[in-house]
Amino acid sequence: MFSARLVNHGNTSMLNICDTELLGRALNKGNFTLAISDDYYAEKIVEKEEAKALLKSSNSINMIGKEIISLSVNMGIGSEDGIKEINGIPFLIVFKM
Repeated sequence: MFSARLVNHGNTSMLNICDTELLGRALNKGNFTLAISDDYYAEKIVEKEEAKALLKSSNSINMIGKEIISLSVNMGIGSEDGIKEINGIPFLIVFKM
């Protein structure tokens, strides 16, 4: 399962999605902190098929976690080259043109 928030603005949609077990964590690297907050990621819990539909339909995607990134890359959305890690947790940002 994944935790997702979809933000629509005009003709664009931004998806914030993460592996559910990461909610509430804060990842730190030097002066940078990545907060995996309920406000940003926890609009609803989605299963794999709904996550796939959201990934396909969104213009930009901010994702955190091994499971969601694996799903996205296997769908051809994003690439292994774009994946970064903080404290061993992968994150990936994708902008579709």
